[in-house]
Amino acid sequence: MLGLMGAGVSVQEGWGSGQGPEELVQGLRAEGLSPYRWGNAPGDRYAWHEHPYRKVLCCLSGSIVFHTDSGDIPLNPGDRMVLDPGVGHAATVGPSGVECAEAHLQAGA
Repeated sequence: MLGLMGAGVSVQEGWGSGQGPEELVQGLRAEGLSPYRWGNAPGDRYAWHEHPYRKVLCCLSGSIVFHTDSGDIPLNPGDRMVLDPGVGHAATVGPSGVECAEAHLQAGA
């Protein structure tokens, strides 16, 4: 399911439903992306910030909520989010921690 959350933010809930972390990473690679994996402990927070690149992110395990001007975006395993360059956001990791795969595209890509 594709859900446009607001200007510069799109989410595909269940993009990789039923796939394991390695399959999700391979799905991003199949699109020509070069994802890297990262994770955080339960309750960790990211302060408000933005990036000069398009951020493509897939939740591999656990959960995380991204906070944007358009509202909160909860991500669970298999969900995919794309943030356009310059979109401000913060994040809060869920109660079980989180592992994500992330790739960056230059503006306009």
